Amino acid sequence: MTKEIDLIKSYRILYDFLGPQGWWPADTPLEVAVGAILTQNTSWQNVEKAIFNLKQKKLMNLNALVEINPDELAMFIKPAGYYNIKSKRLKNFVSKIYKNFKTIEEIKKLELIEARRFLLGINGIGYETADSILLYALEYPIFVIDTYTLRWLERFNIKFSGNKRVIYHKSQDFFMKNLPNETRLFKEYHALIVKLGKEFCKKKPNCKKCPFFIKAQ
Repeated sequence: MTKEIDLIKSYRILYDFLGPQGWWPADTPLEVAVGAILTQNTSWQNVEKAIFNLKQKKLMNLNALVEINPDELAMFIKPAGYYNIKSKRLKNFVSKIYKNFKTIEEIKKLELIEARRFLLGINGIGYETADSILLYALEYPIFVIDTYTLRWLERFNIKFSGNKRVIYHKSQDFFMKNLPNETRLFKEYHALIVKLGKEFCKKKPNCKKCPFFIKAQ
């Protein structure tokens, strides 16, 4: 790491400029989890189409997702891409939840470390997906790291070394050690960084319209 950043000050700049994001857009914790799995390697617009299909077929409940045939499920989530793979991942997820807890909300009985270990033990659930479910669906205070977050840090000359797993957790520790341990704050901050990454802090950045550039003027 070559440069420090005031995370609280940065949050206020983002919040004042972009406004509250109100993430995650979903009606139930299960829908959040389904969305977190479907959004792997695709846009949120495509995920919304897949979720719409599931709701139309009254499949957005644990029992229905456990019972449906994987091939049939794949057809309903086709807009999200990689639908055969994601169908298997969804089936793995809901089957494991049903077998161990009956409802996704029951996971909240576990401590954060135990809940995270449980989710990561499900085939197809990686760190970002697990942490998204923990934060947005289950209200655990854990910061989600994604491509947008890493890119934003790099623009401040903050870059961690190691393999993907090490970089993920070093980046996560950076946020969690320098911010109050608040679920609401973690949700809003992550959502703001995603918004920033999509509109300004892209691979080819639009720096002159970035709130940090404007604030510095």
